[in-house]
Amino acid sequence: MNDNDDWGTPEHLKNEYKEDTESTHSIGIEQITGTTNVLAIDNNNDIAGVTTTSGLSYKIPGRVGDSPIIGAGLYVDNEVGAAGATGRGEDVIKSCASYYIVLRMKEGRTPQQACEDALKMIVDKYKKISPKFFPIEHFIAINKKGEYGCSIISGPKPGRMSVMNESGFTIHEGSFVFNLQK
Repeated sequence: MNDNDDWGTPEHLKNEYKEDTESTHSIGIEQITGTTNVLAIDNNNDIAGVTTTSGLSYKIPGRVGDSPIIGAGLYVDNEVGAAGATGRGEDVIKSCASYYIVLRMKEGRTPQQACEDALKMIVDKYKKISPKFFPIEHFIAINKKGEYGCSIISGPKPGRMSVMNESGFTIHEGSFVFNLQK
């Protein structure tokens, strides 16, 4: 119930992104909790996913974030792939972002391209409201072939995800739609 919380409709968010520290949200609010996505393919080539959250849900009575909404914070289609989201849940809900990412993969886009497509869709909506504000959204995806990708709208560094496969553990560095270091 803090007056500085990043909530409400996009029309209320007229502030610019602050890149002074990685631990701040898009309007300078320190984030100490967040969302975790796990996407997996098992030995039978079945896909599974889970998304947890501990973000704004603890601060705003009655708020339902994107994590429990199928197609928003998480979407799995065993014939195509899976996608998960972190960031400002309201934007993820309004765009059905995880569903959109899986749909784009079904149309032939790679997981990386599909994540970027979803972020560009959200950015295009925000340009109409406040061309200097972009929410911090981060998407991850995996397809039936085991290809994966991740992207973030903006920030001091590209989106990253942990990957564990037959080759071992790696940190995959994806992309960002806007490079604020330019």
